[in-house]
Amino acid sequence: MMSHEGLPPTSGNKKNYETSDGTCGGATGEISGGTNGETCGGVSGLTPKWTLADLFSSPESPEIEKTFRELDACVTSIESVRGQLGPDIDGGHFAAILSEIERFAAAVSRIGAFGQLWFSEDTQNGAALDFIGRTEETLTRLSNRIVFFDLWWKSLDNANANRLKAFGGRLKYYLENLRNFKDHTLSEPEEKLINTKDLNGINGLMTIYDMLTNKFVFHLEAEGKKLELTRDALMVYVRSEDPALRESAYKELFAVYAGEQQALYRIYVYRVRDWFSEQVELRRFSSPIAVRNLSNDVPDKAVDVLLDVCVEEAGVFHRYFRMKAGWLGMERLRRYDLYAPIEKSSVEKIPYGKAVETVLDSFNRFSPEAARLAVRVFDEKHIDAEDRPGKRGGAFCYSVTPKLTPWVLANYTGEPRQVATLAHELGHAIHSMMASEHSVLTFHPTLPLAETASVFSEMLLTDRLLEEEKHPDVKRQILSAAIDDIYATVMRQAYFVLFERQAHKLIADGGTDLDTLYLSLLKSQFGDSVDVSDDFRLEWVAIPHLLHTPFYCYSYSFGELLSLSLYQKYKQEGPTARNAFLKILSYGGSESPTAILSEAGIDITNPDFWRGGFRFVERMIDQLE
Repeated sequence: MMSHEGLPPTSGNKKNYETSDGTCGGATGEISGGTNGETCGGVSGLTPKWTLADLFSSPESPEIEKTFRELDACVTSIESVRGQLGPDIDGGHFAAILSEIERFAAAVSRIGAFGQLWFSEDTQNGAALDFIGRTEETLTRLSNRIVFFDLWWKSLDNANANRLKAFGGRLKYYLENLRNFKDHTLSEPEEKLINTKDLNGINGLMTIYDMLTNKFVFHLEAEGKKLELTRDALMVYVRSEDPALRESAYKELFAVYAGEQQALYRIYVYRVRDWFSEQVELRRFSSPIAVRNLSNDVPDKAVDVLLDVCVEEAGVFHRYFRMKAGWLGMERLRRYDLYAPIEKSSVEKIPYGKAVETVLDSFNRFSPEAARLAVRVFDEKHIDAEDRPGKRGGAFCYSVTPKLTPWVLANYTGEPRQVATLAHELGHAIHSMMASEHSVLTFHPTLPLAETASVFSEMLLTDRLLEEEKHPDVKRQILSAAIDDIYATVMRQAYFVLFERQAHKLIADGGTDLDTLYLSLLKSQFGDSVDVSDDFRLEWVAIPHLLHTPFYCYSYSFGELLSLSLYQKYKQEGPTARNAFLKILSYGGSESPTAILSEAGIDITNPDFWRGGFRFVERMIDQLE
């Protein structure tokens, strides 16, 4: 499953730089390897860099050329059976073709991951870009040679498709999902042309966007010093106790992006036009967002209901923001103050080793099995947590194949919120490893379910901190920070998608004033509970997901509200609910979200289900009062 056009197939990018990462007691002896900062790979008190040796030992490794030859051999093998493809093909022959397709997909994942992870280490690395270019060109050419199989499968009559699915084994849902796109599939020459167009067109444009924005440098006066910062480091200051510093951080963010505003605006317009031309005009999707919904295998109705409930329930957070203004001694919060701490803090920066220890312990209290899986990320040196210039910003978890431990990228700066980032991304890693018995084609969960384990992991961490903290002011700060993050994960992301729906229509109709559109939605989101200054009209330009992955962001709202529901169930039922939750994770992407959640008694088209998450938030706010 490719979860980002032009980006790695991650298990979830963190939430656009403004959630718990500022950007989206040790473990018991039951965990092999320990967490004392010595025996757990990478946890030495210093933020580590990962190794990619489990993919390839180096960019010059002979294994890379061997993998390219393997890919070509797989494609040649699949091409050789083209003449056998017909409605009456033998089930055994069909299963053999699927086996070759799996082998091809695994090799594609490995070589594609190497390039993307290498590039993420330093987005100015020309050699990494050259490698990605060669890889993408080769994979596009090879994929074009076997696109005939997907087209044949989608065109097959239902009776024979159902007959052959019985021979698909663990790929049954993969085969079903392919046929979901039957009405949106073009001819073989057209599909090949689109693949080539994407390679040299929109995907290349997204690479340029990454190179441009990841080299941005931000300047800020803080603590009596003139600082030169990465974006991740800058966004730490939006949580400062100093109101002027919070405002300065945002203004510096917007000033730097404004310097390239025209270029970034044009990149977005080209992205939107490309999306509309292909998906709506050529593939005949009913709307731009319908593409994402079908990719996620989530009914349009469920997404509409989710977004409608978010708008309907905005008042829950309005109440919280008014309360927060009182705690901060303000008549009304400014948008600059949204993530301000409600208590003066004497907390020093948290050493990396301590942060990892805390996260692993929270996992272990929930499930020793989950904690053991998380430890593998460190033991195998699959984490890069160092914050450095040129490195890709934010955080992500990249799952390559079912049997390979995922790679985690973070930009750890020692801020308390960064601990939640580690919990979030390691939750993604656990999710992938729980689904390791599935095929490379079905172990990735769809995007909405991909956020389930990550958000749940943040809640485990918050609960652990609340249970252990004795000082009421600190407990209040922890609870307030958790609500801040829930806001950023639910409402902020939902309104990004509401903006996208209108922005795509505006551009299709020839409109240009995206800044005014964004600002109007922002003011609608906050009502009279927050004062939104006009400089926030530029904020949309600084949201990478809007360009890389249109309509991605409702997955965060979906995952957060789902996790709130599952977490309530866990708190009420204990081990029974825990086991049910782990079972959901173990499905990976081998069934549709509707089927997986129906088994847990959840109807995602029912607005009352989504409202239940907001009732959970209300109870948290009640606790604060």
